[in-house]
Amino acid sequence: MQEIVSTINAYVWSSALIYLCLGAGLFYSILTRFAQVRHFREMLRLTFSGKESDRGISSFQALAVSLSGRVGVGNIAGVAAAIGFGGPGAVFWMWVVAFLGASTAYIESALSQIYKEEDEGQLRGGPAYYIEKAMGQNWYAWIFAISTIVAVGLLLPGVQSNSIGNAAELAFGSSSTINFMGDAVSSTKMITAIVISAIFTFIVFGGVKRIARFTQIVVPFMALGYILMAIVIIGMHINELPGVVSMIFKDAFTPIAGFGAAIGWGVKRGVYSNEAGQGTGPHAAAAAEVEHPAQQGLVQAFSVYVDTLFICSATAFMILITSQYYVSGLDNAISGGILSSKIIISSPAFTQLALESVMGGFGKAFVAIALLFFAFTTILAYYYIAETNVAWVSRSFKFPGKLIILKIAIIVSVFFGTIRPADLAWAMGDIGVGLMAWLNIIGILILFFMGRPALKALRDYERQKKEGITKYTFNPEALGIKNADFWKK
Repeated sequence: MQEIVSTINAYVWSSALIYLCLGAGLFYSILTRFAQVRHFREMLRLTFSGKESDRGISSFQALAVSLSGRVGVGNIAGVAAAIGFGGPGAVFWMWVVAFLGASTAYIESALSQIYKEEDEGQLRGGPAYYIEKAMGQNWYAWIFAISTIVAVGLLLPGVQSNSIGNAAELAFGSSSTINFMGDAVSSTKMITAIVISAIFTFIVFGGVKRIARFTQIVVPFMALGYILMAIVIIGMHINELPGVVSMIFKDAFTPIAGFGAAIGWGVKRGVYSNEAGQGTGPHAAAAAEVEHPAQQGLVQAFSVYVDTLFICSATAFMILITSQYYVSGLDNAISGGILSSKIIISSPAFTQLALESVMGGFGKAFVAIALLFFAFTTILAYYYIAETNVAWVSRSFKFPGKLIILKIAIIVSVFFGTIRPADLAWAMGDIGVGLMAWLNIIGILILFFMGRPALKALRDYERQKKEGITKYTFNPEALGIKNADFWKK
């Protein structure tokens, strides 16, 4: 199984996808005249504006839901893996893909707002919706919807819960082992699997409103707490900070980076973490109640900054400044100068070792708790994304109990993902992310040649902003945008 998954992964995550992610980000950065820089203050203002309604959620709640999807295992274990396999220079390429990806996030989220629908009293949208309406290619929308349901419903939840289980085991020990379906599983992982599955079940059966309210409380708390801890670690090693920054930039352009290690792992883990272009963020963006589609597009662009430039950077600096990272060319990991063959690079071990080197046993426990919040909220976001695509599919293919089946499938994925091997979980998750990224990025690039709806929306918003309008409006027909039925009403 590992060999089959690795082979598929190699094709999905070929250099072509890496350059497609970077190229699309650069392409739309130029076309939007680097809106991610020009409208930074507007992003901040819009983030805390707007209110939820009976049919939709507020801009901040949509940001929290999308951030709960972006801020997950990729920020802790993913950054560690990027540094472990790609060297410190991978961090630089994560920054690059985040900066460029902010424009991609604007495009896909604005498109999602333009072509959203009201479905049974709830706002819904996403790539399947705008591919169908803007491209007019129903078959392509079907491929994306099915791929997304499989990716976020079966593959990706296991990646998140797997890292929770690994972090819990590293922090609290493996204790005794339990024979489960022919495999020996530590009691720590088994208890963790049962607890997170039970809590997840309670929340998802409460619907999108419960998910939004839960994430708007938990996400800011967990992000700020984690960043503050990083600041403390960096402050205690402040003299080494210039050397770490220099190492990141030098290593980004070494021969190893040129052959693809730093670039490849930086972009792969960058896309996995911030999800710009992957097509996950637009689902939450469509649920926001806003006056103009461009507003939520800008808010979602800001979420990429929060994810990578703040939280991923916090992880990277903690690992590098404490020298708890893998050295390319060695078969083992470096832990305080001592070789250790027990380190799993695809796990949060490097991050836990970084905190442990400064704060002792509390460091491991802190990462385990942080990872619990990060990964758990991501799983909630995955459920919402899967539910949205099931709703899209149900318009043409109705079947009873569809959401119950979906909920059970994700609960099972979460449970088994917690106790299965990390490498297999990550590889399967990479396939899911890669397929979605391929389909969505190609889609939004094609839409540039089919009317440029997201760019028209941005120009319209900038015009109204320049005129000093206090209440924004959006008239798709006046802009030559077709099939935006929600805004016509």
